[in-house]
Order: sequence, then structure tokens, then C-alpha cells
Amino acid sequence: MESKAPSSIDLNTELAKLTMFRGRTPQSTMADRKGSGARLAAYRDGGLFAPKFAGKGHWESHLAGDELIHILDGTATLEIVCDDGPPKSFALRAGILAVNPQGAWHRFHSSEGVTLMTATPSPSEVIELDVDDPRTIKRL
Repeated sequence: MESKAPSSIDLNTELAKLTMFRGRTPQSTMADRKGSGARLAAYRDGGLFAPKFAGKGHWESHLAGDELIHILDGTATLEIVCDDGPPKSFALRAGILAVNPQGAWHRFHSSEGVTLMTATPSPSEVIELDVDDPRTIKRL
């Protein structure tokens, strides 16, 4: 087996390049979010990402595996579909790690702003509508 040098990322340097995107909505486009997030590296079947935002994100579900989230700064609420009941909300703050299970619909809300890092598998499904429960959307 061939040995390779490890990849290293200066997280402080990469985060300093980002601006806080305020007013995030489920309909926010990549152009709207420009400069507020970065793909830090390829990782397994997806990537390592770091966004800074305030507002409400879109619903998403990762089909290939669990997603790891590390809250680096600020606070957020993770809303996730855990069972047959309504989505549940979990308060997250700097220093907390969370794992979104494979296939579970989830989204984030942050009124003050949050900086987080994720190890996100691909592919993903996304619902860019502001709905209370992603299961109510009919997909083709």
C-alpha cells in the first residue's frame, strides 16, 4: 500500500475568508450565498464544508451516509425528522457535534448567526421551499 502525505487545512485561515450571510432562506441561491461558505476538501464520497449564516436553511437529506456537523461559533437550531411524528428541534452551540443520520431530512435555523463545519456525503436531496415538514412535498 502506497503511503501518502496527509492533507491539512488551516481552518482559522479558511474561516477568516468567509463573510456572514444574513437573511438566508430556503430559496437562497448559490449566488446569494457567495463568499459565505467554502468547500474545504474532498472527503470520502462527499466533502468538508464550512458555511457562516443567519436565517433558515433548506431541508436536505443525504442518501449515501451520515453527516457530521461541528458548531464552531454561534448557535443554531437543528430541525430533523426523527420518526413518524413532527420534526424535532435541537439547540446547538459552539463546541457541539451532531450527526444527522443517513436519509434523515434536516435543516438549520440561526437568528444570531452560526459558523459550522460539516462532513457531508453525496448525493443529497434538497427541498428549496419553506415548509414545516419536508414529507408533505410531493416529489416526481
